[in-house]
Amino acid sequence: MSRPDPDYRGPLATEMRAFVDAKRALGRRFLTEEKQLRLLDAFLAHKRIRSAEDVSPATMDAFLASRARARARSHNELLGVARRFFDWLVQQGRLSRSPVRSRRRRATGQRLPFLFGPDEVVRLLKLTEEMADRPRAPLRGPTYTLIFALLYGLGLRVGEVSRLRRRDVDLDRQLLVIRDTKFGKSRLVPFGPRIGKRIQAYLRLRGDLHPDAAIFSFTRRGTVHPGTISQTFRQLLPKLALVIPPGVTSPRVHDLRHAFAVGTLLRWYREGIDPSARLFHLSTFLGHVNPSSTAVYLNITTELLVSANQRFEAFAASTVKAVAR
Repeated sequence: MSRPDPDYRGPLATEMRAFVDAKRALGRRFLTEEKQLRLLDAFLAHKRIRSAEDVSPATMDAFLASRARARARSHNELLGVARRFFDWLVQQGRLSRSPVRSRRRRATGQRLPFLFGPDEVVRLLKLTEEMADRPRAPLRGPTYTLIFALLYGLGLRVGEVSRLRRRDVDLDRQLLVIRDTKFGKSRLVPFGPRIGKRIQAYLRLRGDLHPDAAIFSFTRRGTVHPGTISQTFRQLLPKLALVIPPGVTSPRVHDLRHAFAVGTLLRWYREGIDPSARLFHLSTFLGHVNPSSTAVYLNITTELLVSANQRFEAFAASTVKAVAR
């Protein structure tokens, strides 16, 4: 996918281009951040700022106020991009001090994501299996069944599933090659016999595919778009009749990936495995840069608390016995 020309026109256009290039040289796609920098660029041009030295803390406060964000997360993302840009200018010796002094906004009343359980995913897959073909969407049922199975069973991102090509499926070694990920790197994702059988059955339905052919495609125009996958998921939700606990958001397709991560942690607890020793493995599997990013998915649920408490009680009991001896 080609990236649009940033077309920076403000007083820091040269610096912004260099900053974006530096990030992409490290393997970052930096698309969302680039759009946010363009907002800052336009604001500085409108205010007739002449140089980086003319950007004051008041200027940055005015910029953030001009781009009001209702959600704390959105506000903090915009603030973070601006702060990293000016910190980079300081590191490059082009500024003595960053003008970004605003603090991150504290998230209050944050709602938890919906966690799909195995039974709910089975119901979802049964619904997709019953989906009828359309003139422009042949094999509609098998296609969405495998898509949602990969999202939940392997914790893939929607865009990663959408972009899969025939050459990315290695049936002999039982793994997928995930290319062009969120952080611009590729990774190998192994799959077990259940997922393997589903993939093989689907590929037989598709017939002989060229190595560069999209796995999930209804037409010759390209892959099934991630937005179409999300829309289909939302259309199926009412039929699932899910019970959404208080304080939990309405289910999104991304929650299938979330459920995979939380389910993995829960399984480790139940098997007596130290999650902290395996968190890096899960982070690599999910395609995160570091384990701290993975921690976003590992929300504490009732089941996790019960499992953690059981492990602690077992540890405490063994310790008491040892001391008693």
